[in-house]
Amino acid sequence: MWLPRVSSTAVTALLLAQTFLLLFLVSRPGPSSPAGSEERVHVLVLSSWRSGSSFVGQLFNQHPDVFYLMEPAWHVWTTLSQGSAATLHMAVRDLVRSVFLCDMDVFEAYLPWRRNLSDLFQWAVSRALCSPPACSAFPRDAISSEAVCKPLCARQPFSLAREACSSYSHVVLKEVRFFNLQVLYPLLRDPALNLRIVHLVRDPRAVLRSREQTAKALARDNGIVLGTNGTWVEADPGLRVVREVCRSHVRIAEAATLKPPPFLRGRYRLVRFEDLAREPLAEIRALYAFTGLSLTPQLEAWIHNITHGSGPGARREAFKTSSRNALNVSQAWRHALPFAKIRRVQELCAGALQLLGYRPVYSEDEQRNLALDLLLPRGLNGFTWASSTASHPRH
Repeated sequence: MWLPRVSSTAVTALLLAQTFLLLFLVSRPGPSSPAGSEERVHVLVLSSWRSGSSFVGQLFNQHPDVFYLMEPAWHVWTTLSQGSAATLHMAVRDLVRSVFLCDMDVFEAYLPWRRNLSDLFQWAVSRALCSPPACSAFPRDAISSEAVCKPLCARQPFSLAREACSSYSHVVLKEVRFFNLQVLYPLLRDPALNLRIVHLVRDPRAVLRSREQTAKALARDNGIVLGTNGTWVEADPGLRVVREVCRSHVRIAEAATLKPPPFLRGRYRLVRFEDLAREPLAEIRALYAFTGLSLTPQLEAWIHNITHGSGPGARREAFKTSSRNALNVSQAWRHALPFAKIRRVQELCAGALQLLGYRPVYSEDEQRNLALDLLLPRGLNGFTWASSTASHPRH
């Protein structure tokens, strides 16, 4: 899809105006907070498209202590789609900060004047927006369903999002629109936030296979990643977006583990989707411990159900969290992609494969041989894996 080109001067002016508006909104006094809010935990699930982030987001979302939103910065990218990922970083960061503080007025820059909960991107996947005080589709401690929530809660006033957010001990946001860690340093140093970062990665070969199934849905985002000034990019035969995603994961992981700043110590955890697929309950217990949550029997049963389905999931479920066989999902690329394409991904993402602990394959026979384990054990890939018992200094 092609959109009219706009001069770089016009784009710069639009971004400056947007920044001034965001600064005004952020500088206003925030909403009143309940007693004990200084102990509230803020969690950013930091990932990229088609990496299992919706699944990990739901692991937090269904917890009764969590207020969760899926990709609130989608509104920034759709409103300012002629910008690039780098030029939009500040606007995305400022929106994320405001939402962490339950200041939903930041959405005034992106949503209609008369707005309901349903104006938020993927609002119905949020259990907190489907239960009191936002809506009464489900009790707060129940597992929610998007299909049930949509018809019952769509017309609820937008103001209830702030009220709901302020009533939880944990605010969790899932984002795929950060391409380096340094842009988040102001949030990590912010005394108003108690931030943990969960950096979710996935084998780039599996990411490519999943992206190919959802190419049309990713076209606008691809254009922003590649800085095309508003031109959507559906076909990407050169795998430029995959290469940029791999580079971003390397930048983030190296910044967090090679020479991390003191304020990051104990507040970053790298998670591989494949580890979650193999040992879901053990990995999720560690993830919950890292963020100050506990695994309930109800959640344990739900997690077992959604990770032990009958297959890898249908294409129509690409953006949904449904019951699937998680191990089959993580290995599906080994049957679906031609070896020539795998070899190209391995060339473009060689640094990410090495750093994140994924073994290359050197023939089609190796690719198809599922007895050959391509996931390197932790500790061999140079990462310092965050301890669930680590201290969390706030500077």
